[in-house]
Formats: sequence, structure tokens, C-alpha cells
Amino acid sequence: MARLTRAQTQERTRAGVLAAARDEFAEHGFRAARIDAIAERAGLTRGAVYSNFPGKRALYFSVLAELAEHAPGRTGPAPRQGRTPAEALGALARAWVTRPTSAVTDSGAGDGTGFGDSERARPRAVGPGADLIPELAADEGLRRPYRQLLELNALLVALALEAMRPPAPSPGSPQRRSVRLAKTVLTTLYGASRTAAAAPGFIEPFDVVSACEQLAGLELSDWWAPPTGIRPAFRADEPWEPPAAAELVRGGPVPLASDGVVAFLGMHRLSAVEEAVRAAPPGTAITVVAVTGEPDELVPLARLVVGELGRCLREAFPREAWPGLRVVCDGTGAVAAAAGITGCDDTTEAAVRVGGGRILYRAAGPGACHTVASAPAAHSRHTPAGG
Repeated sequence: MARLTRAQTQERTRAGVLAAARDEFAEHGFRAARIDAIAERAGLTRGAVYSNFPGKRALYFSVLAELAEHAPGRTGPAPRQGRTPAEALGALARAWVTRPTSAVTDSGAGDGTGFGDSERARPRAVGPGADLIPELAADEGLRRPYRQLLELNALLVALALEAMRPPAPSPGSPQRRSVRLAKTVLTTLYGASRTAAAAPGFIEPFDVVSACEQLAGLELSDWWAPPTGIRPAFRADEPWEPPAAAELVRGGPVPLASDGVVAFLGMHRLSAVEEAVRAAPPGTAITVVAVTGEPDELVPLARLVVGELGRCLREAFPREAWPGLRVVCDGTGAVAAAAGITGCDDTTEAAVRVGGGRILYRAAGPGACHTVASAPAAHSRHTPAGG
């Protein structure tokens, strides 16, 4: 038998730690779980666990991300995708409340959905995701990035809705959008799941589906206000050779080398990508690369929150309505480094425009996404875009 390489050995050890931690968190919850017990389950030393994960919370978030990414597939016929915004929101809610597991919003135990009528409801075992929301709520350092991840999720739902029902333009008025409607839908879904986890049998899941269908007709005064007082993008002519990366919304690899706008945003600034979405010409490929100064905790949190919504979006909306916005987590900083962006933290705000395998424009600071997305796709070299 061929000997394992060092990288293969490390990967096997990491997988063993994750499996042991999953069982420990499922049995005891996050607060009561102990690193020593996880090490014993994995047949490793305490030091071996810490060599792969710097703390219990980083390990916990990684376990939940793995559960969300490798949730068992549905059995039976494929779910029917919506043909109208109302049908799509109903399908989104149906995908949400009938997930095999829900690491984000409930215990993931019992029937796996967190829902059930009062006659069927039975005591539920504590699942590994039960402590997520209390942990987020207790720490300001987590609440802010979590809110930004939800802002990103709302934008993704809004873009899918807008693809099915483009907002009617109004001459002389700001650009209409569907973000506030998407936030209302997500508030309904997250709130229903948490209520069902805390009080099984209180809510009927298909009442949630019907409510979300009705929300499609909700009229909200929602307009996009472009940023003001921004500086111009700077023209560049630099190579663009990004590493391979996985995408969270559609799943699978993402073609980062293709033409378009790439925004590098810290976990406190993710919502700024909407500037690029609203400013770019139709059909422009836009990618948000999430960077952070706390990759061990915040990268798995992003994989968890965005990845679980992405899976539901793919089930609910027809492919042609899937959001064009691509989401990548850059835990090592390698993608940012390929763009010449170093020292990333949770407040990073930078963007580049790519064309023909070259970086054509770049900008940093507030408004970077807007100014780069507004720049033309081709140019003469070495002068500011506004000059």
C-alpha cells in the first residue's frame, strides 16, 4: 500500500477531528462539549486537535459548515421550481422547511425539518446546530459579520426575484429593487425555523410556504441609492492569474479568470457588493470574494450561512433566474494576493475589473465596487478612469 503524503495525512486527521467533533456536539451541545473528549473520540491528542483548529468555536463552525455542504440529498421526485415570483418564493420556503438537516436555524434532529403539527410533535434530541444562534447573539464580534452575511443572502434572493420580475423603470426616479422584500422573506423563514426548533408543533410548515407566496405581492418603497463622493478607479495593466476557488451559491468551481468585476470585501463590508451589482452593465460577471482577519471562525460561518441558502435557491428558482452574483470565501488570502491586495481584514473594501486575463482597473476604499463596475471594459493604459 502506498504511503500517504503529509498533506493526505493532515487531511485525514482533520476529517477525523471533524467527525469526532460532530458526534460530541450532537450529544452534548457546543457549551458542554470538551476538546479532550473530542480528541479521545478521534483517537488523537489534545494538541493534534488544536493543530487543526485553533479553538472550540472554530471547530464548531467548521462542523456546521460541513453538515450544510454535505447534507443528504432529497428522496423522491425533484422539487418543482417556481414559474412566477410567488411560486418561486413558495418553493424557496418549501425547500427551507423540508431540508433534511438545518445546521443554521434549528437542531437538525427529529424529523430534520424543525416543523410538525402538535399531534406529531415529540421531544427532540439536541442537534449540533442548536447552539449556533445563542453563540452568535452573545458575541459582538460575530453579530456584525453574521448580519452582513444575511445582507448578502437578501441580495441573492432579491436578484433571483428581479430576474423573474424586473422592476419597472420610472423615468427620473432611482432604480427600484427587491432587497427589502427579500429581507422580509428571510425574516419569515429564519424566524419560523427558530420558533419550530424552540416550540415543536407550534407552526404548520406549509402555512409558512403560503405566507411567503403571499409576500411576493407586497409593495415596499425600495430604491437603490448610489454612493456619492467616490474617487475614480485607477487604470491598470497587470496580470490576473487567480487560484482555483469554490463558489457558494451555485456550487462547484468558479471561473475567476473570466472577464468581469471582482470585489474583495471584508466580513464587515459584504453588503457593499450591491454597488457593483447596480452599477455594472447588464451581463457583467460579478464576484464577491469574502476576506477576513478571522478566517478560522468566519470562513466556515460564511460557508454555512450562504451555502445553505444557495442550495435552497437552486431548488426553488429556475436556472435562468439564479443570481449571477458569485460568492467565494478566501480564507488564505490567495485570491486577494493574486490581485495585489494584501493585509486583508474585516473592513477591507477593494475591487478590480478584469478583461482578457488582465486587471484593467482597480480601486480601494468606500465606493470601490461602484467605481470599478462603472468603468468601461476596455481602455488605454496608465491614467485614472476619470482623467
